Amino acid sequence: MNHSDKHVECTIPVLPVSNLQRSLRYYNEVLGFGTDWCGEVVGSVSRDGHAVMLSQALSETTRNWVWIGLHDATLFDEWRSRGVKVKQEPQNHEWAYEMKFEDPDGNVLWLGTEPREDLPFEGIGHNKGTSP
Repeated sequence: MNHSDKHVECTIPVLPVSNLQRSLRYYNEVLGFGTDWCGEVVGSVSRDGHAVMLSQALSETTRNWVWIGLHDATLFDEWRSRGVKVKQEPQNHEWAYEMKFEDPDGNVLWLGTEPREDLPFEGIGHNKGTSP
């Protein structure tokens, strides 16, 4: 497929927030994102070249989840040390070693790395190296 056959440039999750300015401060000061741009009710933050949009205009909608794939689990400890609300402690699954956090509006930031080789899998009765 050549470049002209591609139509999608990127996908960016949009999270509903109740107060855009408060959320921008939280994502910057606590989560370590930087502000890309900000309007009256919508703004964009990014970390390591990956953006998340925050929209006060969507504040009446259901809370959302964002998967954030990581190279390693260092953000687990960083965000915990900054007091980010933990929704789920680290768990090792067949699909990922993961941990879930919540922002002030209840949106879930679902962090994950490759599964850990040194830990058993959680849930569905699996242990690494055994059948269900």
